[in-house]
Amino acid sequence: MSSTTAPLAVRVSRLLPVPAGAGMARMLVERNVRSYKHGWIALVTGFLEPVLYLFSLGVGIGALVQTVTTDSGEVPYAAFVAPALLATSAMNGAVYDSTFNVFWKLRYAKLYDAVLATPLGPRDVAVGEIAWSLIRGALYSALFLLVATLAGTVTSWWALLALPAAVFIGFAFAAVGMFVTTYMKSWADFEWVNLAIQPMFLFSATFFPLETYPPTVQWLVQLTPLYHGVALERALMLGQVDAGIWWHVGYLVALGVVGLIGTGRRLEKLLLT
Repeated sequence: MSSTTAPLAVRVSRLLPVPAGAGMARMLVERNVRSYKHGWIALVTGFLEPVLYLFSLGVGIGALVQTVTTDSGEVPYAAFVAPALLATSAMNGAVYDSTFNVFWKLRYAKLYDAVLATPLGPRDVAVGEIAWSLIRGALYSALFLLVATLAGTVTSWWALLALPAAVFIGFAFAAVGMFVTTYMKSWADFEWVNLAIQPMFLFSATFFPLETYPPTVQWLVQLTPLYHGVALERALMLGQVDAGIWWHVGYLVALGVVGLIGTGRRLEKLLLT
């Protein structure tokens, strides 16, 4: 992103979904947009991992597996995996920005101490950083959805709602990710983040239907936020929409709200005491 396009990016950021009444937090979002004008390549390449999984597993293994049986019948394996990887894109973009980057700003750069010298408060910091992480996750999801569409793995017009659904996924992971980060003391603590993310990625009905797991494991899988994101995206992209999707939306929104409130309180304690 060149210096000539930076003002355009800032104007676009003013249209992004920062909650109403959080105008001060929007300033922090604009700050993050400007800071990426020399690091935009990190934003562009961040979605590549799910894309590689789509072509290596969804398309490659899909040539062997061919179809998967769901509640609504058989679907191509690539079409079954693509929604899960879309949810993973939203998770990746949100959680890595709200953990690694926030930790650096909080513990080393001391950015938020400087921010408090402005009219922004700790809760503005929480809303601004979570909103930026959500935006980054939505960007990854949009790019992945484009690739999935071109690859022919989108089978329903309900997929038009897949990107808004990714926003709910990003909100949940960004809020919880930043909340957890406020408790971290060193870079070694991020091993716990990887320990949580990798099993969720592999075992949230990402590559196989939930029914293939042992009954004693199924209930544990259904407690994970990525499972609800996967189930939501899969219902939309496969056109298997029913009232049950509201359970997934409610879970993700509730988790995000809890994380947002918790982050605001933690930042007040860390920055004002």
